Amino acid sequence: MTGIKTTGEKKMMFFSGRAHPELAEEVAHQLGVDVVPTKAFDFANGEIYVRYQESARGADCFLIQSHTAPINKWIMEQLIMIDALKRASARSITVIVPFYGYARQDKKHRGREPISARLIADLMKTAGADRILTVDLHTDQIQGFFDGPVDHLFALPLLADYVGAKVDRAKLTVVSPDAGRVRVADRWCDRLGAPLAIVHKRRDKDVANQVTVHEVVGEVKGRVCVLVDDMIDTGGTICAAADALFAHGAEDVIVTATHGVLSGPAADRLKNSKVSEFVFTNSLPTPGELDLDKITVLSIAPTIASAVREVFEDGSVTSLFDEQ
Repeated sequence: MTGIKTTGEKKMMFFSGRAHPELAEEVAHQLGVDVVPTKAFDFANGEIYVRYQESARGADCFLIQSHTAPINKWIMEQLIMIDALKRASARSITVIVPFYGYARQDKKHRGREPISARLIADLMKTAGADRILTVDLHTDQIQGFFDGPVDHLFALPLLADYVGAKVDRAKLTVVSPDAGRVRVADRWCDRLGAPLAIVHKRRDKDVANQVTVHEVVGEVKGRVCVLVDDMIDTGGTICAAADALFAHGAEDVIVTATHGVLSGPAADRLKNSKVSEFVFTNSLPTPGELDLDKITVLSIAPTIASAVREVFEDGSVTSLFDEQ
C-alpha cells in the first residue's frame, strides 16, 4: 500500500467578525449551525488580535464580516481572520461580505486616483480567501477583480416582493436615481410589471456627495414612485431625486436600497424627507438614531444562508435567482 485513504465527510464551520454579529447569528440560525467561538480584541494601540476556540483543520470555512463603520478597522479584522484560518489549515475559505467596502472606487475617473475596490480584492486573495460571496456590488465589474470564484447575490427579489405586496401595481412606477442604475431598475420593472422613469443628475466632481438633479424622464405624475438604488450613504442623492419626483407630480415616493450606509447627515435628511418609506436590508447595521417609523429593514440572512448551503454542497448559487 502506497498511501492512506480517508472516508471522512465534509465539515462546515461558520465564523464571524465583530462588525455585525446580529446578521451573523441570523445566518447561522438559518444554516442550523453555531458561530465558532472566537477570541478577538484590540490592543491599546489599535492592533487587532484574533484566535479561534475550535480547530478549523480540514474544514470548509465561511467567514462573514460586513464593512460597516469604522470600515477600515473591520476590513483589517477580516483580513486577519482569513490569515488565521489559512494558518489553521482550513480546507477552503469563503469570505462573506454582505457590503463590500470601497466598491464605489471601481475605476479611475481622473489621473492619480486609486482603484480601491481592486485593492480590497487583492488583499483578500493574499490573506488566503478562496472565494468571495457578496450582495449587490456597486458595479458588476468588481467580480473580475478577484482571482477566484465570486458569488454575487441580489436583494431584488426580497425588496421588490415587499414593495409589490403593499402598493397598487397599477399606479406603480419604478425610478432609477441615475443612469447607472437603469439596468437594475429594468429588472424591477420586469418583476413588478411597472413602467420605468429616470432621474437625470450631475455630480460635482470636486465636492463629495454634492448632486444637482436636472430633470425626470418618464411619466411620474399621479404615480407611486419606487426609487431603487444599491446603497444610500449620506442620503443627498436619493432625497434630491425624491424631491424632483414630487416636483413633477408624484403622488408618493418609496425608496429601496440594499445597503443602508446612512452616514453623516443621512439621519436628518431621511427624517425631513417627504418620502413615505425607506426600505433597506440588514446587510449593514442601522444606526440607532435612525429608529424611525418610515424605515423598514428586511433580513438578507435567508438569502445568504441559501447561497452558503449551495456552495458547501457543490450546488448552484445561480439557481437561487433563476426566476429573475
